Amino acid sequence: MRNAAWLNTVNAPTPTSSPIPTVNLLGFPFFKATESQLVDYVLTEAAAGRGGWIVTPNLDILRQGCQQPAIRELLLRTDVLVADGMPLIWASRFQRTPLPERVSGSHIIWSIPEAAAARGASIFLLGGKEGAADECAKVLRSRFPKVRITGTYCPPFGFERSEAEFAKARAAVEAAPADIVFVALSFPKGEHLIERIRSVAPKSWWIGVGISFSFVAGDVKKAPRWMQVAGLEWMHRLIQEPKRLARRYLVDGLPFAARLLIGSAWRGVFRS
Repeated sequence: MRNAAWLNTVNAPTPTSSPIPTVNLLGFPFFKATESQLVDYVLTEAAAGRGGWIVTPNLDILRQGCQQPAIRELLLRTDVLVADGMPLIWASRFQRTPLPERVSGSHIIWSIPEAAAARGASIFLLGGKEGAADECAKVLRSRFPKVRITGTYCPPFGFERSEAEFAKARAAVEAAPADIVFVALSFPKGEHLIERIRSVAPKSWWIGVGISFSFVAGDVKKAPRWMQVAGLEWMHRLIQEPKRLARRYLVDGLPFAARLLIGSAWRGVFRS
């Protein structure tokens, strides 16, 4: 994480331990910014030739970071963490260090291309299931006619076990350089890919957005707005994919959420 002139426009104090304004949640520094401020930060830094790496932890990613040292170290090596989950926002409020709003990968897959189209920045789409990146590019070009998408590439299933496949992904990005590289793969698979190949484009912003290409393409339906605001998006996803997500949400997620919120409230009592 580093300093930038843009930070002077953020109405929040900058902690002495970090050059960008952050809120500490269980030892992880989350960027204290709205979605529009994050978008402006990324485009301003990209225009100045400074790249970076963004991860958007939700409750499950935060849980993994707390329980697995390797994941914790991975998250702490990134440049920017933003909270993609209402439980994280609630926790920040309970401990009296509120984050302004949720910033999700499924939202910035729209807002960053819109801003990029207006500012002349370019985008590469990496990942997603077969065909999703191409369809996502088609939809984004239709919505934002001036957006520049330099290319797409979808690594095959099991790519993470092959050095040759990492090399192909690296070559695809190198052949179509862009200011912003969206990576739509599950966590931490996408983050490991970013860390392995981002040196090919150090001035680019690499952003993990999970399943968001499929959201844009319309292959997976997003939860209604009221469920997102109420923190019930997980329930919508669970109904769609019960076999894959039941353990993550019900066995692992709910108990961790309870501990997170109770602990945050306790810290808030001492802070007050």
